[in-house]
Amino acid sequence: MALVKHNNNSISAVTSMASLSTGSMTLIKEQTASSSASISFVDGSGGVVLDSTYPIYLFKFINIHPATDQAQFSFQVDTGTNTNYNQTITSTFFRAYHLEDGTQSGLGYVTGDDQAQGTGFQVLSHSGTVGNANDENLAGYLHLFNPSSSTFVKHFVSRTSANHEGNYEIDSFCAGYVNTTTALTRVQFKMSSGNIDAGTIKLYGIKDS
Repeated sequence: MALVKHNNNSISAVTSMASLSTGSMTLIKEQTASSSASISFVDGSGGVVLDSTYPIYLFKFINIHPATDQAQFSFQVDTGTNTNYNQTITSTFFRAYHLEDGTQSGLGYVTGDDQAQGTGFQVLSHSGTVGNANDENLAGYLHLFNPSSSTFVKHFVSRTSANHEGNYEIDSFCAGYVNTTTALTRVQFKMSSGNIDAGTIKLYGIKDS
């Protein structure tokens, strides 16, 4: 078998290269909380895009810190110019947990955190999840699929990781659908009680693969 000899000058001889792909995810809007009652992303406002430009939208939650101890992080949506944030949601919810001292752990469905054609804010973290001590916070994401569709209901999938006020980790999984065929135009996030003391939420658009 003949040996292949590499030319050490081959790379240095290159004078131009095709541009590299920048990926299919585009940052649309970043908002930072500061004792905020809620954070809203509204299509067409403040540079927010939440229409047919992208088939999938991704919200990332970074260092979400509640003002109130044992609060839950939650979201709701609305259509058109409505601002009631009371769209009908059917969802499922389960969580895993593990104490810092290793004495307890578990995995299970949480009936109280799901909705069956409910119109309340959908929690994305398990009951009493997020502590408000200086080092406690929440991180995670929410995928929202095809919110501009006028044909189908709107699916979402979320996962969050939080420091429970009792010093243990809560890994929360939530998924469901907004039961409307009307295009969604706005998404709002808030705590179940008290303000969002600090933290950042980033909205991305994801192109077709």
